Amino acid sequence: MAGRKRHSAEDIVRKLRRADELAAEGKTGEQIAAELEVSPATLYNWRRTYGGMDTDAAKELKELREQNARLKKLLADAELEKDALREVAKGKILSPAAKRRAVDMLKDVLGMSERLACKAVGLARSTCRRLPLAQTPQDPDAEMRAWLRAYATKHPCHGFRRAWAALRYDEHREVNKKKVHRLWREEGLQVRVHSPRKRAGVSSIPAIVADAPNVVWAIDFQYDSTVDGKAIKIASMIDEHTRVSLLNLVERSITADRLVDELQAVFAATGGPPRVLRMDNGPEFISQALQQFCENKVGMVYIPPGTPWNNGHIESFNNRLRKECLNRNHWNTLLEARVVIGDFKHDHNHRHRHSALGYRTPAEYAAACRHTHTPMACQIN
Repeated sequence: MAGRKRHSAEDIVRKLRRADELAAEGKTGEQIAAELEVSPATLYNWRRTYGGMDTDAAKELKELREQNARLKKLLADAELEKDALREVAKGKILSPAAKRRAVDMLKDVLGMSERLACKAVGLARSTCRRLPLAQTPQDPDAEMRAWLRAYATKHPCHGFRRAWAALRYDEHREVNKKKVHRLWREEGLQVRVHSPRKRAGVSSIPAIVADAPNVVWAIDFQYDSTVDGKAIKIASMIDEHTRVSLLNLVERSITADRLVDELQAVFAATGGPPRVLRMDNGPEFISQALQQFCENKVGMVYIPPGTPWNNGHIESFNNRLRKECLNRNHWNTLLEARVVIGDFKHDHNHRHRHSALGYRTPAEYAAACRHTHTPMACQIN
């Protein structure tokens, strides 16, 4: 008696997607199970384990979600006042000035009395009514506040530390740095933090024309997400001459070390590295891990920042992947995304007829191509 057939997780995902297509055609559960060569009980267990569902269940789930959204909105409107009061009563507001602002907010927005607002915030009513010293003519730090405002106007890029240094060493004032920091914040003189510019990678060799296989490989990343909103990062790499897809890496996050491991596996599977890797200036590509891996092994060519057209082959491939695969599917799990994207890249290599290759598939052209790398680019016959 033959043993039971074992299905891998990838085979189960493919059969579930095929089952959804058959259900859309109007076939019954028994007919779908017979065509997939499994029992109805097995198909039911697969759906329960891997998140598949039929059309009726999907419609019912959609209606339940809409009802849930309406109920949530009504509940949010009813609980708005209680939530606001609960937030200000957690003890996160520390300074008297911040507590005064919280009391004013509760009085203006929620229409609460001063007594109840002070009780919720944890501020004495006498303290709330007392005018802060900084707002009175008797403020002992009025002169220093004026000096700090003038300094910030003259030096808009300086922070409180440089202002303290100017007071200490230029004005010869014995003043505490923490006091300068407090006055600096109270006057709203904080300097806006600017994000640093993206670094541009330094190419190790001049640009090379992809006139033969294994000369220039282009690599890039794309992003998508599963239905629960979690991110999916997709790494793709193609040979610019043959258009063969060489890398299928789909993860939640891809670090530089993981990218190096995958490149090493691709180099071993294809018989060696190319002459050049063409890429943009992403953080994984300019990392020390990739730089050390490619040193004395493969050249690295970076396109200028903000010029994706200089890496047109991989951008064209990413466009096809986005329109023909990512935009036409939704992913219940990361495993499903890996399977379907991997199948798309396999079909690209073995079924997609490329006009630039004489309407041959990349795999057919790569098997028949005998071009070698020369200074002059070859043409497709």
